[in-house]
Amino acid sequence: MATIAIYSLKGGVGKTTLAVNLAWCAATLSSRRTLLWDLDPQAASTFMLTDRKTKDQAQSIFTKDIDPQKLVRKTDIERLDLIGADSSLRGLDVLFHEIDKKKLLTKLLASVGKHYDRVLLDCPPGLTETSDQVMRAADLIVVPVIPSPLSERAFAEVAEQLGNRAQLMPVHSMVDKRRKLHGEALAKHPDWPVIPMASVIESMTVRRAPVGSFASKTPSGQAFAQLWQAIEKRLTASAGGR
Repeated sequence: MATIAIYSLKGGVGKTTLAVNLAWCAATLSSRRTLLWDLDPQAASTFMLTDRKTKDQAQSIFTKDIDPQKLVRKTDIERLDLIGADSSLRGLDVLFHEIDKKKLLTKLLASVGKHYDRVLLDCPPGLTETSDQVMRAADLIVVPVIPSPLSERAFAEVAEQLGNRAQLMPVHSMVDKRRKLHGEALAKHPDWPVIPMASVIESMTVRRAPVGSFASKTPSGQAFAQLWQAIEKRLTASAGGR
């Protein structure tokens, strides 16, 4: 099992879009047994993939009141399961601080993750106790970066905080190549994967479905597929080096 976190210091950078589409790619294109664990109290990934709610039980996984497996639900996508988020996760940082167990998420992932090939974490923004747990637990951290100086500065701060705890994979997201600033940023980092800004991606919230499930042949659908292939190659290389 490998754990891929989708994380950003800033909000509004396409984090949930990446999480949902990469989870679909893992389950559908790679035929991986996949779990998407929504850790963001805004619960956007949960909204995208299911109509059911967790009844404010999401945080109880971390207090051991509920076995994580009991909150796993199947989605309409074959091989893709979900642990949903809810408003109870707003207190997760305080909880992590109080219990002072730096590898609690790592231990929970070892338990629930034994049923899966890939676990993706949709993480809340910010440098917090939760992000510290994520950085310890993830094999790879995918960081969406809008092509702008502020977003690049935020990524640099994440890289500094991370140290050697996990691999980072920056991804230019919400890219409009017609914009001069975006073009300059892409030229500066030509090796970073690119996810375009596109109406087909925006329509995900209306369809409540990953782009690959309804528009896989579009440039956006292909961009997510190529990004997932790059992630798989990175994970394979890492495993070979251990």
